[in-house]
Amino acid sequence: MTPRVLPPSASIARRTEGSKKLFAPSAERNAHTICAALKTVAPEQGNALELASGTGQHIVTLAQATPNIRWQPTEVDRDRITSIQAYIDGTHCNNINKPVFLNATRSGWSSTIDPMSLVLLSNLLHLVSDKEVETLVAEVAASLLPGGRFFLYGPFKRSGELISLGDKEFDTNIRTSAPDAGYKDDQWIISHATDFGLLLDKTIEMPANNLALVFAKLE
Repeated sequence: MTPRVLPPSASIARRTEGSKKLFAPSAERNAHTICAALKTVAPEQGNALELASGTGQHIVTLAQATPNIRWQPTEVDRDRITSIQAYIDGTHCNNINKPVFLNATRSGWSSTIDPMSLVLLSNLLHLVSDKEVETLVAEVAASLLPGGRFFLYGPFKRSGELISLGDKEFDTNIRTSAPDAGYKDDQWIISHATDFGLLLDKTIEMPANNLALVFAKLE
């Protein structure tokens, strides 16, 4: 992932006093909502990969809710890898692997992991470039087993339009700090995913004008 100067609102995570854990208010707000939506499309069992796991708040919620799925958290930030492990240690979940360093926007990472039944990505695409998104989607497709699911959550343009004032302001703030980043169009994502054999299976409206796009890999 190309280093960028992003607005503070794009990724707020503070260290919990006296702990290795980082705490992100947005992750606290959306973890259970994402989990509820994911459970409607997740396989009954298998291996799951979370890209850009962040602080670790999501992964423990997901793992506790899907005990028959083995989760692999990943991150590109070393402090966040430490935080993820601290959350895992605090919950004693036995279906989460140790977090590993993985840059989801770099070519080739799919060849370094076992094939997955499920890949989850939350709140990243608006913070990276179009080219990085193209690479990420291609690698996700390569990492999935036939019939596997890609669960993609975050804010998007809807058919080229930003649908709220808050979205317009946030997108402008991101692009001011990082001109090659910003909200991605849902139809562009769907079209690009299709090119790599990922067909849109379900669109789920989420709180705060977010979407969950669920793709299925061709059998």
